[in-house]
Amino acid sequence: MRGSARESQESRESQDGRESYLVGLIGSGVGPSLSPALHQREADRHGLRYLYRTIDIDPLGLGPDGVGRLVRAAAALGFDGLNITHPCKQAVIEHLDGLSEDAAQLGAVNTVVFEADGRAIGHNTDWSGFARSFARGLPDVPTGEVVLLGAGGAGAAVAHALLTVGADRLTLADTDQERAEALAEALAGRFGATRVRTVAPDGLPAAVGGADGLVHATPTGMAAHPGLPLPAELLRRDLWVAEVVYRPLRTALLTAARAAGCRTLDGGGMAVFQAADAFRLFTGREPDAERMLADLSDLLKLPAGG
Repeated sequence: MRGSARESQESRESQDGRESYLVGLIGSGVGPSLSPALHQREADRHGLRYLYRTIDIDPLGLGPDGVGRLVRAAAALGFDGLNITHPCKQAVIEHLDGLSEDAAQLGAVNTVVFEADGRAIGHNTDWSGFARSFARGLPDVPTGEVVLLGAGGAGAAVAHALLTVGADRLTLADTDQERAEALAEALAGRFGATRVRTVAPDGLPAAVGGADGLVHATPTGMAAHPGLPLPAELLRRDLWVAEVVYRPLRTALLTAARAAGCRTLDGGGMAVFQAADAFRLFTGREPDAERMLADLSDLLKLPAGG
């Protein structure tokens, strides 16, 4: 994929002399995403002209496999980079020219950078975003046994993060058992076979019952996918619960977990830290993540679409 990226500092300058960037977000139901505002607010503080566009596959009538067409179109239109979200994080890989080490290990991409030579390179900032959020929000919780719901692109990143920060054993649960098994095999190759296992849906109650913590990494709970990813009666006071969904910030799962007395972590921190890491990849500028966390709090007070 060649010939589309900007090749010099001069070509990045807008008419008012500011360094300019064109980036986008590809995924399903991305209209409510706060990524554009988070990126643009931070860019304003750096004095950049920064245009961030959402590209929703649903009104385009495209499935995940259509992401390749969109990546090629973005390259041809001179985009500097893309964020990739559900359900395209794994499907996009075959359409890229290369992967960072993290993205290659995870088999999932949430950030694409169009380099000066026109190559499209995939990165993963989800895992680092979750790791930083977890360390900040649940710094002292036990991590002997952790259950992870979801083995898709977000689940792969969160699993890598949990095992990296020191979870002793991770149990993967997904409605697609083959996908869970494939992720477990990949993780076992990196972290050791004794640290990861899978569980079938009928084994989930026992797995959660013996766990220190539960992490949810599926779209359930998003505005377009309301509901609980597991029965509320499985939640108990000595279980901590972490969420990757951030809009709404208080999902049905977190509401039920707090009612049960669980310590909880919402998806806002992961959303901000992954965005900060992507902003750095797009611009080469160092973002202020704490400032971006304040931006998220401010943006969540606005009416939907505001």
